[in-house]
Amino acid sequence: MERLAEPTRDATPDSVVLTSSPSLPRGIALLDTPDIDSVVEEHHEIAHRMLDAADLWVFVTTASRYADAPSWSLLRRAKERGARLVIVLSRVPPRSREVVVKHFGRMLHEYGLGEVERFVINETSVRDGRLPEIEIADLRMWLSALSVDDERRDAAVKATLNGVLNSFRTRLPALARHLETQVALRADLRSDVDAAYMGALARIDEATRDGSLLRGEVLARWQDFAGSGDLMRTLRLRRGGKGHSQGPERVRGLRAAVRAGLEALVNSAVQQATEEAVARWRQRAGAGDRLAATPGLGRPAEEIARRTTRTIAAWQDHVTELIRTEGVTKRSVAKLISFDVDSLSLIFMIGLLGYGATDAPAGAGAGALPQRLLRGLLGAESLRNISAKARSDLRARVGLLFDEETLRYVDVLDSAGIPDEAAATRLYQATYNLEVAR
Repeated sequence: MERLAEPTRDATPDSVVLTSSPSLPRGIALLDTPDIDSVVEEHHEIAHRMLDAADLWVFVTTASRYADAPSWSLLRRAKERGARLVIVLSRVPPRSREVVVKHFGRMLHEYGLGEVERFVINETSVRDGRLPEIEIADLRMWLSALSVDDERRDAAVKATLNGVLNSFRTRLPALARHLETQVALRADLRSDVDAAYMGALARIDEATRDGSLLRGEVLARWQDFAGSGDLMRTLRLRRGGKGHSQGPERVRGLRAAVRAGLEALVNSAVQQATEEAVARWRQRAGAGDRLAATPGLGRPAEEIARRTTRTIAAWQDHVTELIRTEGVTKRSVAKLISFDVDSLSLIFMIGLLGYGATDAPAGAGAGALPQRLLRGLLGAESLRNISAKARSDLRARVGLLFDEETLRYVDVLDSAGIPDEAAATRLYQATYNLEVAR
């Protein structure tokens, strides 16, 4: 604590003013703590720090407050610590002194503090800020006797010190268990987030395999592309001149529809994962429930839609590049047929997303299934390799998107304090080392 010669306005709450007094016995220092029942939480922490540093506790209470819970909480603390304790019961009405003292004595006896030395101060008038000398004479004499008797004073100091050291046998392991609980809770909260987003990733995997995306606008665009003849015009006979012109508008429309469908799937999965992660945290009472109430945590990040758009567009470009670099036409047909890479990459995406797995009607002109066409052009093994790489790349890109999203939860956990996973072990070891040293 900061030591001051006199009180100042700028003094911090954890500072102490040193004042000498000729009436105080030599060798004795009285340290006045803040009220233990103060409404200011910081006062409680400072009072407990001062009590931990004291050799002797002089507990002062009044006739009207001695039965209050804060008083007995502190007395229990003194008993558990084995601290040398003196009790002063002040402001006792003379008429009811005998009743109050007896009742207080019975309570002390029930708490195992019946042998603690006690002093009683009657309710009286105060002159010049001081009590009459006769009211505090017994307490002054007791302190004076303690100050001149080195053996008694050393015994009091040793008793309190031993009590504090003995208390470490239970206090440090209890603190270590709290730390272990914090470490476990943080791990559980982190696992909740991972489970929510891994579940979302699994749902995306399933939705990109079972054909459920090939509905609505995607299906309509595909049927228009296949039924108009653009599907077959994707292939060009090498011995037939320039072949027929492509349908760039239909290609762009189908590509945009596939991208929009994947974006909607990912955004929906993020929304669901966000709600699930917060719901899991709310089921964990205490810290989890409080952290779940962090503003903005219950909805996806504002920029998630923009990041999703970039992610899906980059994946489509990657698929096109795979078809261009690894989609080598089978030798048996390479001499006769060439293909348009952009169009073929779209046909590949339709097949990759589960065309044929859905019960949606294929529509006119769409009889040639994408997978059948691709196998005929590229070969089964080449198609399997490209499909595996495309799926793996999509999963990796969405996984990275989710990792960025989960960082919001990690930041919330970090703001609550990162427990040291090795601290509990060090506390257990410190308890053992203290006992060995004693």
